[in-house]
Parts: sequence; structure tokens; C-alpha cells
Amino acid sequence: MTPSIPQDPDALKELLAREIAALRTTARRDAGVRLDDGQPSGTRTDPPSLPCACGGDGPEHSCGDGPEGHDPLACLCATLPAIPVSAALLVPVRDDSGRTVDFIVRAGNHVRSAQWLEAPDHHVGRRLREVQPGAAAGGLIDALADVLTSGRALKAQAVDYTEQRSDGLHRTQLLYDAASCGDGVLATWRPARNRTELLSLDAQYIASMGWGTWDLLSGTTTWSEGLASIFRTVTARPLTLAELCDAVLLEDVPRFGKLLTALLDGEEPPGAEVRFSVVGEIRTLHLVGHPVVATDGLVWSVHLIARDLTAQVRSRQRLAASRRQSERLREEAAAERRVATALREALLPTHSVELAQIGLSVAAAYVPAESEAAVGGDWYKCRLLPDGRILLAIGDACGHGLGAVARMAQQRHALAGLAHAPGTHAGQLTTWLNELLCGDPAAGTATGIIGHIDVERNFRWACAGHPAPLLLRDGRASVLDTGHRGPLFGMLPGYDYATATSALRPQDLLLLYTDGMVERRGEDITSGIDALRTVLAACDGLTAQAALDRIMAAYTPETHEDDTCLVAVRLG
Repeated sequence: MTPSIPQDPDALKELLAREIAALRTTARRDAGVRLDDGQPSGTRTDPPSLPCACGGDGPEHSCGDGPEGHDPLACLCATLPAIPVSAALLVPVRDDSGRTVDFIVRAGNHVRSAQWLEAPDHHVGRRLREVQPGAAAGGLIDALADVLTSGRALKAQAVDYTEQRSDGLHRTQLLYDAASCGDGVLATWRPARNRTELLSLDAQYIASMGWGTWDLLSGTTTWSEGLASIFRTVTARPLTLAELCDAVLLEDVPRFGKLLTALLDGEEPPGAEVRFSVVGEIRTLHLVGHPVVATDGLVWSVHLIARDLTAQVRSRQRLAASRRQSERLREEAAAERRVATALREALLPTHSVELAQIGLSVAAAYVPAESEAAVGGDWYKCRLLPDGRILLAIGDACGHGLGAVARMAQQRHALAGLAHAPGTHAGQLTTWLNELLCGDPAAGTATGIIGHIDVERNFRWACAGHPAPLLLRDGRASVLDTGHRGPLFGMLPGYDYATATSALRPQDLLLLYTDGMVERRGEDITSGIDALRTVLAACDGLTAQAALDRIMAAYTPETHEDDTCLVAVRLG
């Protein structure tokens, strides 16, 4: 019966210890036992004598007893072909001072350590520097000389062996072992890793994975380099199952415990995602396990394959955070659009019924540069004043969003208050509004046209850096003269704006607009004005609203790079 799944690391380690102890107790009952042969402790039995490679026999035999002229190293040379790695017997070459400067290959076997390297038996009688020209640069000559002088064996010395051959530059890492043999050195060398090991290592790093084996009977643990890399350790210091339990995040202990207990029961559980704390960093691993079950049914070893999902998990977390932020920004933008739309509807109402009663057809339109914005600093004003004149104005406050709406409202309401001063003309209103903006650092700059249509149907207007109005008369659209145009609002304190007069006739259509209607990146503004004049000319005979509808139909939203406001007034 499978025990309940522990919920904390200590309980999980206790469960593992009990299960492994029970496993070892069961295995020990059926284990084979080496019997004592009855000899006293410490007594050594000599091995039976075997024939020597040189042909001699018997315990008293030495190679010197062989055939006449026999080399004492013949036995050693005869065994070289049996060594499964590259092997050679080397004799030193000394200079006049007795220092070893090279070695001569006395004998060698047929094993190649790399495809582009020749076998040692092809080098017999030749110097090591000649047959392995990269040996000196890799420090091999000095290391072999030290074996002769010190008598200490050389064990797994890594040499990055590089050699220029006719087909190009080659490099491999070789591991050398060597021991003194009389006046010579017996040396073996092998690749640090064979091709299969290199491919396996590359696959582990590319896939961010690794594997480990835990022998439950002997307690030994073996890790691949990929798994050691994931846990920021080395293969010589793998983590035991108990140490893994300590590294698991507390929330994931039940999931890890379920995986391990299933393996100890001889099952192959489904994979599980488990988070570990590795050198202060949280890493998410996908674990797949496999139990090694003996013929007696005992699970004596456990294999785990781990794939590091940390990068993917972090990407998903960043994506989720980005989505949440995007959703929050969309909600904020939607709220801003609702507020701005409400403000605009309140601040820019449709023309009053009073204007229609005195024979004026008025229409207005606002087009945001971005379809989702619906917010900007463009504004207009068209209303009947107490003295019988019609205030007609349009402006463009700098910027976008609620800040621009606030500046637009400030300018529009300021003009509404100033316009009620008796006896004022367009130039005075424009001058006063400019002074208000110059005196407010937060107001920014703006453009605008302020004018009056008087009872004689004259349009008396002033201009603060704004595009000129267009007049449609008898099928021809013209640009009103802007010789009196002054600087932008908020640019030049004390400037006195002039007033110009344009006589209007019945059925004339006067069009005021902001620069977003005629400005295009890389084009002169006059080109945009000419294009608007062409469209306006085709509106002859239409009402103000019908004329605006046709103008807007001719301009698709993507052609507008800035917010646009238009006001059309048709005289009856």
C-alpha cells in the first residue's frame, strides 16, 4: 500500500529513508555472500604462474632468460595491441645537459585516438615532436619528462592538441596517462569524449535537459553534465534524493513526493513540473521518471530525466504580465475616451437653433487622428451674440488627450467670456486671448481664427497662425487673404492682432478648418489646401451638413496625421 504523500521536505525524506531501508533489508536476505576461504587474516595467495609474452615460463622467469639477444621490454611491447586506446612505449632523447627534450616511439599499437591522427604503430622509430607536432605546445613533452624524473604516474592530463595538416587545421582534446618503465615511458591517450558523448552533451545543452540515476542499494548517484549544469554543480558532486527534497519549493513537495513514491512502487508515473531553488534562483523542471526493477520485483535504481522549463515559464509570465498591462491600458484608454467624448459633446455642442432662424446653415465635424482616440485640442465656437453679430471661431490647442482637451476648454471658455464685452472686434479678442495664454505657462501654444459675421453679412476676422478660411461662391472655392495673420497664441506677449474684412453674399459657404485637414508629412501645406479647395468646389449648392459629409467622404481616416475640426457656414 502506497503511503500518503508527504507535504513537507522532512516528511518526504523520512519516507524515502524508510522505503530505501526496507528495500535494502529485502535485497540483503537474498544477496550472495562471499565465503571466507579459511586462510588467516592478511594471508595472501600467490596467483598461478602464466607463460610470459616472450615465451618464458615459471615464477623464477625473467625476460633476460629468453632467447639470445632478447630485448627485456619485449613482454611489454607484445601486450600493447591488447590496450583498447592509443598506446606507445617512449624512450627519452636528452640534450648535452641530460635534460629530456623529446621522445622516440619504441613501440605502439594500432588504435587511433582521432580519425585524422595516425595510429602509434606507424610512428615507431620516429620522434614524438615529429609525429605529434602539437605535443610540445600542449605541454606534453614536459609532463612525460616529469614522469621519468619524479617516478610519479601521469593521470588523465588534458591536452588541447592542435595540428595543421594538408586538409586544414584540426583540434581535439586528448587525455594522457603515463608511467615510467625502466628508462622509458609507457603512455596511453584517448579522446576526452567520443563522438557519441559529444553529441549527447550538445543535445542536453540545446534542449536544456539532463538525466540522473540513483542506485538505491549502493547509494551511488550518477548525473549527466546537462543535469549538473541545470543545478549549477558538477557531475562529481551530484545531489542525493534527500538533497533534492531540500531544494524543492515547499508548494511543490507534494507533487515531487507523488512522483518519487510512484517510482519506488515500480510504477512509471506521468511527468510533473516541479520548481527547485538553485543557488537562490527558482528553476522549473519537467521531470519524467523510470524505475529499474529487478527480476525479483525490487526497485533497485531510479532514473529521472529533467528538462529545464525556466526560460519558457518566465516568457509565459512576462507575456501574461504584458497582457495584463495591455488590458489595463485598454481600459484606461477606453475610460479616457468616454471622458473625452463627454467633454467634447459638452464643450462643442451642435449649432444653436437661433442661427438657423436668422438664415444660417451651420455644420461642424471632428475627426481624431487615431480612430480610438476621440480626444484632441481642436475646437470651434459659433453662436449668436446679444448685439446681433455671430461669433465664429476655430482653434487648435497643442497636444492630444485629456491635457489637450483641458487646454481647448480653457481657450474656448475664455473666448466665450471675452466675446460678451461690448464693442469689441475680432482683433481685440484675439489679442486678449493671446495675453491670457502668454501669462499661463501650462497653456502651451495654439492657433486660431476669431471673427464675427455682422448684420450686413461681412466676415470680420483675425488670425493667430491658423490656416486661412475657404470661401465657396458660384462653384469656385478660394482662399481668403491672410496678409494680416499674426503669430501663434502664447508665443509673443503684447502683440496687437489686426482685423480683416471679407464681404459675404447669399448662398456663400464659408469653411473653417484646423491644420490636420491639410497638413501631410513631406508635403507643402499649400498642396493640402489646394486639394481641399477642389473637393469644396464640388459642394456648390449643398447645405452646410451635406458639404461636410462630402468633404469627409473624400478624406479617409488614415490620411489624417493630426486631429481635424471643420466648421461650415452657409448663408441663406
